[in-house]
Amino acid sequence: MAKSKKSAKSKKEEEKVEEAVAEVVEAEMVSGEDFAALQEELEASKFEVESKKDELLRSLAEFSNYKKRIERDQILKHQTMKGDIVKRFLPVMDDMLRALQNAPEDPWVEGIQLIYRKLEGVLEVEGITRIEAEGADFDPNFHEAIGQVPSDEYESGQVAEVLQEGYMLGERVVRPAMVRVAE
Repeated sequence: MAKSKKSAKSKKEEEKVEEAVAEVVEAEMVSGEDFAALQEELEASKFEVESKKDELLRSLAEFSNYKKRIERDQILKHQTMKGDIVKRFLPVMDDMLRALQNAPEDPWVEGIQLIYRKLEGVLEVEGITRIEAEGADFDPNFHEAIGQVPSDEYESGQVAEVLQEGYMLGERVVRPAMVRVAE
């Protein structure tokens, strides 16, 4: 019996709500002119939404590009710092290589050669590579010419002699190779 009272009560409430909705709909009935104005307002709102959506997408793209640029700049900064540190060690490597080239036959020379190879290995692990210059065409981006020499072995414009090794860090030249070019 309690259920039938509740359902009768809820039916009455539903009827009241429907009547209220019908009254609101009748009161809010719009004329043709009002409808056209509302249509225009709706179109303007849709256009504004699309405009804001486009603006948001552009902002997201700009932020993404900004993030990529910052990451690229950080990598470049890191490589520049690494290159600056390596530049300080290269003269030591050059001196060690010259000493090894003119070293007498002694057992201690093998130890110095081992140390030199380890230093080369460290540079290699850090991404530092030697610029292969001898016999290559002279390229001012990778070679620093300090003179020309007559040569039967190399054509004119090719590197005939490497006086100081050049090194690269990735695509960036840390130090150009100091060379003499064939006449």
